[in-house]
Amino acid sequence: MSVMSSPVEFLELLAREAAAVEFEGPLVAARAAGLPADRLAELEQAKVVALRVRALLERRRRRETELSGLYDTANDLAGLRDLDDVLRAIVHRARILLGTDVAYMTLNDDERGDTYMRVTDGSISARFQRLRLEMGDGLGGLVAQTGTPYATANYPEDERFRHTGEIDGGVGEEGLVAILGVPLRLGSSVIGVLYAANRSARPFAREEVSLLVSLAAHAAVAIDTARLLAETRAALEELSAANGTIQAHSTSVERAAAAHDRMTALVVRGGGMEDVAAAVTEVLGGALLALDAEGRRLARVGEISEPDRADIVEAVAASRTEGRSVRRGPLWYAAVVAGAENLGALVLRPDDELVDADQRILERAALVTALLLLFRRTVAEAEGRVRGELLDDLIARPLRDTDALRSRARRIGVDLDAPHVLVAVGDDAFAETGSARQRVLSWATTYASTRGGLAAARDGRVVLMLPGQDAGGAARAVARDLSRVTGRPVTAGASGPSTGPASLAVTFAEAERCLTALGALGRAGQGASTAELGFVGLLLGAVGDSGDRDVTRFLTATVGPVVDYDARRGTALVKTLEAYFGVGGSLARAAEQLHVHVNTVTQRLERVGQLLGADWQRPERALEVQLALRLHRLRTPAG
Repeated sequence: MSVMSSPVEFLELLAREAAAVEFEGPLVAARAAGLPADRLAELEQAKVVALRVRALLERRRRRETELSGLYDTANDLAGLRDLDDVLRAIVHRARILLGTDVAYMTLNDDERGDTYMRVTDGSISARFQRLRLEMGDGLGGLVAQTGTPYATANYPEDERFRHTGEIDGGVGEEGLVAILGVPLRLGSSVIGVLYAANRSARPFAREEVSLLVSLAAHAAVAIDTARLLAETRAALEELSAANGTIQAHSTSVERAAAAHDRMTALVVRGGGMEDVAAAVTEVLGGALLALDAEGRRLARVGEISEPDRADIVEAVAASRTEGRSVRRGPLWYAAVVAGAENLGALVLRPDDELVDADQRILERAALVTALLLLFRRTVAEAEGRVRGELLDDLIARPLRDTDALRSRARRIGVDLDAPHVLVAVGDDAFAETGSARQRVLSWATTYASTRGGLAAARDGRVVLMLPGQDAGGAARAVARDLSRVTGRPVTAGASGPSTGPASLAVTFAEAERCLTALGALGRAGQGASTAELGFVGLLLGAVGDSGDRDVTRFLTATVGPVVDYDARRGTALVKTLEAYFGVGGSLARAAEQLHVHVNTVTQRLERVGQLLGADWQRPERALEVQLALRLHRLRTPAG
């Protein structure tokens, strides 16, 4: 056997880094020499092993080249400080290392929620260089969304990606076919995508994907470093500017501190809104207007017109959002807030331009104003509790020492021997939450105290005692005003006038019965007194105490058999009677209202005749029956 036909030749081929096709030469020569089959098999095995060794050496050389390129890239990036220089260097090195026609980078825009073209290398299309990709759109949008590398040998025909007209148009104008994209990661966050692309179809090997991923890792760190350096420079510049500002306005700062001390002293001394407004204008000059949350004036110093309500609302909202005073034309606005609650605003028209320290004075004044308003509210709430407890004692049974009650009332400016009316507010004023009930009670307390009266919560219901003699007018006013506050119809029943502590409990009971009657009469959402309910009102006066027994006897004698029959058998005779009388005795209309046949109504009325007697429809008996039905309805409003 010649040397040329031995496995040694494969080693020589490996030594001179021969092309893969040359490894077929020894086998061709052996076959030509007529070597036996076992020798040919041995040579074939040697060739296979030699090709494996060659592939391994080739991968190692390529890996050395890649590592050298990555090392050079890291060195280059470490020496760059400008973010644009860093990005351009990354993209250029990606193009060189992968040997592609184009390389480019997109960065994520957190505000818009997409990724946009930041820098390109080798690109010739202006449209391509302006592309923005929604998350999940195209290859790049999918990489940015999932943080996973994607590669395609032929992007235009690859159905794995969500194609859009804008993206496909830009890619087509650039002429790109094969695209590889890998995420730029900082920790668990994806900040962008690094791409390598060809203008002809080509697959990307696993090693190429790994290389671009490694380059992207270096790139992400370099980008973050460049950003940190830029932010540091910006922070140093801001600190330098702030230092200059502090030095330039040291006098203003001292003035602001002095103004703050002065306003704090005003609060300690028990000063009011006018004192705070005067202190601000003495320091800043100009004129100041203090407004409450509804836009009503609390104090004014100097000549200043009240702004339009819409302008106030907009400016106060901006001041709350920004957390400081804002300027609108010649006026400065500072929101007066306590936590998330809007309490009002300060409006300043200064004589001169305000510097930052001057704005702080206005903002401190707004804080002091909030403290004063909260203190005022606390005092009002404490007074409201005192007033509520007094009213609760007045309408309690049995009544306690009347002289002591008169004395307590005089201390808060209430004359119990003057005429008063009692107004009971219906449950329709409350939402489901307890906070809504508390808001209604707070409103009632303010409403009553401003009129020299009292308000309290009694057995889950809100009651007001108001000076005057017009119970019906008071009930309608309460129902109207409270409906505007709650945004829903409110029912209010009233009784009176009442004079002296001893009669208030009875008057309150009548007001509650009036409230119940309004519901039974279908007048929910209205206000009225017992005197305005006609014969029902007269009867309400007799429902309490011993009169209640007379009413019970009247009901039992007049419609008792019908009521008992319904209760025992679950029938609807009472309902049928109410419908029959309600439509003027028309059988057809009663049947229509009850949604039954006329014969059914006739049969039910025949049963009524059997229970009440044949003369129940005579005028005088019919009137008694109708009156009894109405009283029964008042006593059982849910029925």
